[in-house]
Amino acid sequence: MCAQPTEPGQPATERARSRKGEGERLRGEILDAVNRLLVEWGSTEKLTIRAVAKEVGVSAPSLYLHFSDKTEMIWEALADKYRDLADQMRAADGTARVEGADLLARLRAQVHTYCRFALRAPGQYRLMYEMRQPAVDADRIGRHPARLVSERFREAVTRCKNDGYALTLPVEQLAQTLWAGLHGNVALTHSLFPHASAEQLVLGLADGLLDSMIHAPGTEIRKVPDEENSAVVTAIRTILSTAEAPEQSDAAAGR
Repeated sequence: MCAQPTEPGQPATERARSRKGEGERLRGEILDAVNRLLVEWGSTEKLTIRAVAKEVGVSAPSLYLHFSDKTEMIWEALADKYRDLADQMRAADGTARVEGADLLARLRAQVHTYCRFALRAPGQYRLMYEMRQPAVDADRIGRHPARLVSERFREAVTRCKNDGYALTLPVEQLAQTLWAGLHGNVALTHSLFPHASAEQLVLGLADGLLDSMIHAPGTEIRKVPDEENSAVVTAIRTILSTAEAPEQSDAAAGR
């Protein structure tokens, strides 16, 4: 069991030295402590090796037996979240394949899964993508656990290219642009209307992004849909109209 957090200025209660075979349990306690502190503080700046050691109830040098530095410790604590999302995307792709969906539809299933994860587990998503993480050298960033998710996009886009789909960008650039666009979409949703039911809007915007970049073999580039019949446009106009209504009321009251 983890030691209880100590009050500022109160000396940490040292736990007994781990018996043989308990190293993995201590490692798990360290990662649990990292997650708790990240949730509480919402930032990595205050999180230090010493702070985590104090939370767990061990000496700071003990943590270096499990992690080389603060960055490795944070990445490992977050890894299960990226793994969970990647597994959900893989499962969505597999289900779509069994149902006979084409490659673009299979990629779309993964895109929708990504967006739904962000909307339905906003706390986890913020820890993964909306919290500034420790800066590292360029040669190290490729080992960040976020690669588990980005690889899902790259693999799906590569399959589309190999099957004759027309891409508007090179594979790597398209996959990164798609990922960045989806993140921007959900991050705006979290920031501007976190309590609204925005899934239809978010998925519609994601579909528009995807369809603008990948086209099925032998098909013409899709024309812009009629604005009056677009569910996404309707959702955007609804949000804008509700935002403008109070201003119009204030103006009318001042006349």
